[in-house]
Amino acid sequence: MTAPVVMPEKPSALGALFDETHPIIGVVHLRPLPGSPLYDGEDVHDIYAAGVRDAKALAAGGIDGVMIENASDQPFLRPDDIGPETVAGLTAAGSEIRNAVDVPLGITCVANGAIPGFAVAKAMDAQWVRVNQWANAYVANEGFLNGDAARALRYRNAIGARNIKVLADVHVKFGAHAITADRSISEQAADAEWHLADVLIATGTRTGSPTQPGEVEEVRQGTQLPVIVGSGMNPEQLATLFTVADGAIVGQWLKVDGHWWNPVDQRRVEQLVTAAREFRRGSDG
Repeated sequence: MTAPVVMPEKPSALGALFDETHPIIGVVHLRPLPGSPLYDGEDVHDIYAAGVRDAKALAAGGIDGVMIENASDQPFLRPDDIGPETVAGLTAAGSEIRNAVDVPLGITCVANGAIPGFAVAKAMDAQWVRVNQWANAYVANEGFLNGDAARALRYRNAIGARNIKVLADVHVKFGAHAITADRSISEQAADAEWHLADVLIATGTRTGSPTQPGEVEEVRQGTQLPVIVGSGMNPEQLATLFTVADGAIVGQWLKVDGHWWNPVDQRRVEQLVTAAREFRRGSDG
């Protein structure tokens, strides 16, 4: 049996991005952008203003970072079909959010838009992109999706954006993994690290579904990179998940009534941030 390839250790990307240990990244789910099926002609300035309000509520609640996503553009296009109208809309929204809040920002361009994500991040001065399938492949709602790390990293170099980090899902939600079923989650984590990801993400099965501690541990077994939770965290689960994870992305729970399409509820943000600060104090002690 061939020994696994061990990558050289590199500085923690989370440490470079955030001042706090166990950072929490809140998500701005943008309203439908022009060109998407649910776009109804809404003034784009109103779309951007809603995103700014959500970002301000996240920042005022003490969130460590904000990730901007074209979450209402469903059904999502395959990566090579994502058009300039989506890149333009994400960039315009992101630029207004960049001018409104002073926290690290990231981009998710769904579905699996690594190259469009880098373009947006470079244009609006974001610090990372999230990519659902960075290495290997899986069957998504959009069909068969290949990891696009090789092309995306060359594109990142071409536009002078090597400073933009890659947050990559392992065994991503919303997908069937039969084609990689002979490879363990830890092996898939090692593949993502080999493909030069900076942070790995463990998710549940759907948006808002809890990520299990065992899944986080499986991802960690295959990598030296930081591992964060990508779905389903709330204040009650925080201590359990942060015992095994290095941080979290939280979207749905931070919204009014816990629905991702609603505005951010600043009181919920404050509640989750308080739980994180209590955990940090306990860990430091």
